[in-house]
Amino acid sequence: MKLTTAEEQIMNYLWKLEKAFMKDLVEQFPEPRPAYTTIATLLSRMINKGFVDYKQYGNVREYFPLIKKPEYFSDKLGGMIKSYFNNSDAQFASFFTGQADMNLTELESLKKMIEDQIKSKKDKNE
Repeated sequence: MKLTTAEEQIMNYLWKLEKAFMKDLVEQFPEPRPAYTTIATLLSRMINKGFVDYKQYGNVREYFPLIKKPEYFSDKLGGMIKSYFNNSDAQFASFFTGQADMNLTELESLKKMIEDQIKSKKDKNE
């Protein structure tokens, strides 16, 4: 299942805060802040999708994410690569490096990351 843009915004706040009461979440939004009922509806959907859960304290809920940020974005990126780049990481990397307008320092840094990954893979296979 995927999150909507509004749900992703709430997830980003939950990842940042790690756990939060409704008041904490609403305060994260810039003015004009959404209504509590809007946030409650989105949280309910996110609970049904399996992204968020809560602990009940009397009649107050403390919400927390059930999925870690890197895991979510890895799945999301994988879906994008599958949908738009013929499931080819190389096609995605080619597009990304060609379109991202990276400066020389950023490209060198990316090159080093790739070289480190290659070395790591070679070391595992030996």
